[in-house]
Amino acid sequence: MKKKFNLIATLLALSVYQGAHAASNSITIATEGAYAPWNFTTADDQLAGFEVDLANVLCKKMAMDCTIIAQDWSGMIPALNAGKFDVIMAGMFITDKRLEVMNFSQPYAIDPSSFAVEKDSKLAKSIDSEKVSLNDTQKAKTAIEKLRPLLEGKTIGVQASTTLYEFLKKYFGDDIDIRTYKTTEQRDLDLEAGRIDAIYGQRTVLAATLKNDGFQDFTIAGPGFYGGIFGRGVGAGVRKDDNQLREKLNKAIQSATADGTIKKLSEKWMGVDITPGS
Repeated sequence: MKKKFNLIATLLALSVYQGAHAASNSITIATEGAYAPWNFTTADDQLAGFEVDLANVLCKKMAMDCTIIAQDWSGMIPALNAGKFDVIMAGMFITDKRLEVMNFSQPYAIDPSSFAVEKDSKLAKSIDSEKVSLNDTQKAKTAIEKLRPLLEGKTIGVQASTTLYEFLKKYFGDDIDIRTYKTTEQRDLDLEAGRIDAIYGQRTVLAATLKNDGFQDFTIAGPGFYGGIFGRGVGAGVRKDDNQLREKLNKAIQSATADGTIKKLSEKWMGVDITPGS
């Protein structure tokens, strides 16, 4: 009887939360605040970047009041499902694994991932930078096999608990030493100091890193991988049962794509157009 009462109480609490959520017409959006240029924290402690600007645009299109907060990457999905906020916009790939525990809007960006290495390294000199879809099995296999001898024995830095880490583990785990970091800033500092041989990340993030002082001797190298383990692109994460909000986000993203807003914002912050299908 006690278990039944607890279940009813939980369902009532969820119903009250969702009712208040709908009635207030307000949501809270979480971002990492440490993943420039997608999202970052300024010197005066303000959130900024592509996703912060895009979140504000989407909220306006949905006619909703939004609060944007910073949340540590490692606890983001559990916090979403615990009801601490309503949406994640933090450079998060829409993957099958994540879809088991949450849901996503349609993608608002697709950004290939590559390595950043010293300009005089064999990797920088030997491999072209074409985009390679992991869904094209043969082309992807060829690109990965060309990379393998150039990466063998190297120490590669990557942010922990990311699809980027899962990619390295799946395709190069036996050949390289993967070193994980809580934030991209920590990862970048080790590259600059020579404690690792390369870093792996989304090309726009690597480009932002290489603009910083101390990285003039580094370059982005290797194919730009997307699809496959990287899923369907980057989208806004919501709880599995929040279908109404998901649909609102989808309509807002469709509008922001059609009117060129996403193109404009990505070119502003990234220097390239990362609109899906571009």
